[in-house]
Amino acid sequence: MLEGSDISQLSLLDLFNMEVKAQVVVLNDNLLALEKNINPKQELAALMRAAHCIKGAARIVQIAPAVTLSHVMEDCFAAAQAGTVTLTADAVDVLLQGVDMLLYLAETAVANPNSQLVEDASIQSLVTAIANISVATTPVIVTTANLVEKTPPLLKNQAQTNIQTEIALASPSPPVYVPTLTEETSITNNRAVRVSTDNLNRLMGLAGESIVATKWLEPFANSLLKVRTNQVELSNLLEKLQELLSDRSLSRQIKEHLSAAYQKASECSKLISDRQNEIELFSQRSGNLAHRLYQEVIATRMCSFAEGGQGFPRMVRDLARQLGKQVQLEITGKYTLVDRDILERLEAPLTQILRNAIDHGIESPQERLGLGKPEVGTIRIEVVHRAGMLFITVSDDGRGIYPEFLRQEVVKKQLTNAEMAAQLSEAELMEFLFLPGFSTSQMVTEISGRGVGLDIAYSTVREVGGTLRAVSTPTKGMTFYLQLPLTLSVVRTLVVEIAGEPYAFGLTRIEQVVMLSRSEIATSENRPFFLMNNQPVELISARQVLDLPPALVNPEILPVIVISDRLNHYGLVVDRFIGEHSLVVRPLDSRLGKVPNISAAAMMDDGSPVLIVDVEDLVRSIAKVFSSGQASQVNQSARKALSKTYKRVLVVDDSITVREMERKLLENNGYKVEVAVNGMDGWNAVRSGDYDLVITDIDMPRMNGFELTNEIKTHAKLKQLPVIIVSYKDREEDRIQGLEAGADYYLTKSSFHDDTLLRAVIDLIGES
Repeated sequence: MLEGSDISQLSLLDLFNMEVKAQVVVLNDNLLALEKNINPKQELAALMRAAHCIKGAARIVQIAPAVTLSHVMEDCFAAAQAGTVTLTADAVDVLLQGVDMLLYLAETAVANPNSQLVEDASIQSLVTAIANISVATTPVIVTTANLVEKTPPLLKNQAQTNIQTEIALASPSPPVYVPTLTEETSITNNRAVRVSTDNLNRLMGLAGESIVATKWLEPFANSLLKVRTNQVELSNLLEKLQELLSDRSLSRQIKEHLSAAYQKASECSKLISDRQNEIELFSQRSGNLAHRLYQEVIATRMCSFAEGGQGFPRMVRDLARQLGKQVQLEITGKYTLVDRDILERLEAPLTQILRNAIDHGIESPQERLGLGKPEVGTIRIEVVHRAGMLFITVSDDGRGIYPEFLRQEVVKKQLTNAEMAAQLSEAELMEFLFLPGFSTSQMVTEISGRGVGLDIAYSTVREVGGTLRAVSTPTKGMTFYLQLPLTLSVVRTLVVEIAGEPYAFGLTRIEQVVMLSRSEIATSENRPFFLMNNQPVELISARQVLDLPPALVNPEILPVIVISDRLNHYGLVVDRFIGEHSLVVRPLDSRLGKVPNISAAAMMDDGSPVLIVDVEDLVRSIAKVFSSGQASQVNQSARKALSKTYKRVLVVDDSITVREMERKLLENNGYKVEVAVNGMDGWNAVRSGDYDLVITDIDMPRMNGFELTNEIKTHAKLKQLPVIIVSYKDREEDRIQGLEAGADYYLTKSSFHDDTLLRAVIDLIGES
């Protein structure tokens, strides 16, 4: 996505730079395809068009060196198309250098808009070499060193002694990806729109909120359905009443009023039915519209993998020739959509993995023939969406890594002792490849051997919420598996409850989820742990790590999330698993700084906020707690925890006498009591406070006890709160109505004179 304001505000040089970048993609792709295609008619036609486009654009902005260079390249492609010249690998090398020079000239022109670029010896050398190809003579190989040596003063001011770095920096992904004619794709060249990242993020947030807003319609439609049901029941009662009052002795006036009431009830029933159907249809349309908006906004952040990986074939080809190897790169799923931010950050890790595969993995042609392998090595990249995640697999058919050799290197570098190394599995051994400074190369070269690269790749993948693992098959090759979120804007999470609040863990950061029985927990050196795959996993309470109040009750079955860094696994005990949710990521206010253990926020479907956990930070916090020796036991007895806490009870009654009587009774038995003077006051208190029990009267102003009980029991977060109704009314219908509203006990106020009320309180929330 282009950033900025409007394309009309760009200068001609900026537009020329964009044009060159787009056409360079075509030139690179088709020059590489020439080496594989026996009859490259389409490729040569595409190359001629690309060179011609650059030539015309260079004339408009008056960059003479680019005009000369693109013109001679166009002549070369025309000669090849006419069959008078065959473009060999050496010839392609020279033409690729011409492509790099065109890109460099475009970047230099933008950086120095007031300077006049002139042809110098380096450009003339390239032009001569390409012209020699056109007349079927031996091409002159122009090296980067020659270019640096012969750079004119104007260019030297821009890149003093490192033209190679400038060329490399001048070749990132172009703003518009132009597919070649041979690509079998239905992707069309759409007009690009310039949108700022902040605007796009705000639009993403609004799209997520629109989905949340549509959830409001569902309970509204359900309530209308309930009213409709009640209206039908009312109509039936009126009909039965009309039948019972059909006696002729009744006055005519009563019959007329009854008939009018029945007719009005029928009209209301029809009106409610019509409106209920309309609101259901509107709810469905609104939900569909919100989801379509949401998907379209996400699509604006996506692009094909080919757009970000377009430089990989050129890099593989150039590095292989530099090392005297023959390597072909195959990309499957190149048009799989990937978040632009993720793709941009993946470029460096994937480049490092590919370089390692060429340098370490793929053997020389002679060695491959001796092993019975094809002379040309193969590296494959597979990109696919699976189960709401992005999976990228990079594999080669090279030599792989022998586990025993890796085991010896681990001991040799003193990363562990021989006894421990002998017990490591192959998967655990492969983890050492991602450690900083670790290398299996016996010599340091420009390409590898310094032990940097894979550790950076690993860190980068983890930063975007993904995982990276390696699998080796000796003599068969090496495979790297990357598992990543589809987008950084939406993350698939497991939402859990900790201390009454929801927290979200990215699914890619969770090793395993288990329901752990207390009998499975053991203790070593005052540290609780359990065995997973015959390996000990230390346990710690999420409440302790997040500095939240300890749990009052310790259940027999503990929900545990297993998370890890590279070498250590930890079991995080939470209160409850809520379920999997796709959340729209909302960044925290920058004024908060870095919030410990938290990376971002989001909104649940019901509109409630949820914090997204920073697993990397959380693992560091866990390690700090264990190192300090302050880790609490997760299997301590519940009675010990309960003895330190008062149980809170809310008494709701409009009679001051009754309120004080209940308050004194409960406080004398160790409970902490708060009071509310009517039903509405009690409802506000329940929503803003934290109570273990509500005791309410029935007849109260503004909201009676039945209504208060019903509100509590239908509220998503309060429905587990116990309610006792205490009333002077002892009629059976009142008792039934109270229990139907959801009350756990229905008592009469005569229970004050014995211990009935107190026994009911203890039965529901225990002693305080």
